[in-house]
Amino acid sequence: MKWGEIWNDIVNFFKANVWNIVLFFAVLFIGIVVIKLFINVLRRILNKTKIEKIAVGFIITVIKVLLYLCLILALLSIIGVEITGILTALSALLLTVGLALQNNIANLANGIIIVSSKMFKKGDYIQVDGKEGSISSINFLFTTLITPDNKRITIPNSSIVNGAVVDYDSHVTRRVDFKFTVAYESDVELVKKVVKDCMIANGKVLLNPEPFCRLSGMGDSSLEVTGRCWCDREDYWDVYFDVMESVFNELKRNKISIPFNQIEVRERTDEPPVYVVGDGLPERVEKVRQNHHNIDLENASFSEIFSVRREGKKDKKEKKEKKKNKKDAPKETETPVETEVKVENKNDSDKGQK
Repeated sequence: MKWGEIWNDIVNFFKANVWNIVLFFAVLFIGIVVIKLFINVLRRILNKTKIEKIAVGFIITVIKVLLYLCLILALLSIIGVEITGILTALSALLLTVGLALQNNIANLANGIIIVSSKMFKKGDYIQVDGKEGSISSINFLFTTLITPDNKRITIPNSSIVNGAVVDYDSHVTRRVDFKFTVAYESDVELVKKVVKDCMIANGKVLLNPEPFCRLSGMGDSSLEVTGRCWCDREDYWDVYFDVMESVFNELKRNKISIPFNQIEVRERTDEPPVYVVGDGLPERVEKVRQNHHNIDLENASFSEIFSVRREGKKDKKEKKEKKKNKKDAPKETETPVETEVKVENKNDSDKGQK
């Protein structure tokens, strides 16, 4: 095909479809402007609501993709492209992508649940599957934590929704729990007073509810005392470390012993009774052993024992041959007897005729 013919085909196409081409560009321009205006208005409206910013961004993105997809399909229809085949191919593509990214789709769905239900917010201190830290970001696939030692942990949203989550910042206050061990000879009432006074002396500890201290256990080597108090959630670790140091110093000041693990060893001076049955081991009595050939095995010579063994083997061999001959011998049949009986019967009949 010559270049002149190609050019003529192009010119004829534009002449025949001039209004469709004008409509195509008009729809393209107007569609882009309308979509942008609609997205800007929708974003402003959603930002004024109580919806989380991440949810707003996700909604805007989904709507924008759908609007541009509708615009592309409309433009293809204007220029005469069959849309049915495109929709079929697009459906198959979406199905394939969905099967390949099913884990990510599950994380996406769980991310929507997290954001919509407001399980927690940015900055909360949470614990998930043994990992804990402050939430730095929440998106529709992952949630990122920053640990107290400044490590970043990324957790899939599916693990959060399907697992147990501990939110330490869900309330304004938190309870601080302490456990102390003292020696068994200690004055328990004095120990309780010391621990309680240390908690009350800390200005970050709340007095309502009142700090609590009681004997909670009796171990192998020590008594266990439990103390509890309440504080603001941001003061949790300050209260914990300050009270621990104060209690340690006050126990030493009041000469209350903090014992190590102990093992009690006692010397036994009594003589326990020993129970014995019988007067000792009996004397050995040799068993009388017999043999089939009546030979004294202890006093017999080697040739006698060997001859006995050879005769025994010979006897066994003869027994086997007899059994074999009995099996091979033909069995007697009763056919001749029957024949004779038949012949006698025949002769008797002949005599009767005569």
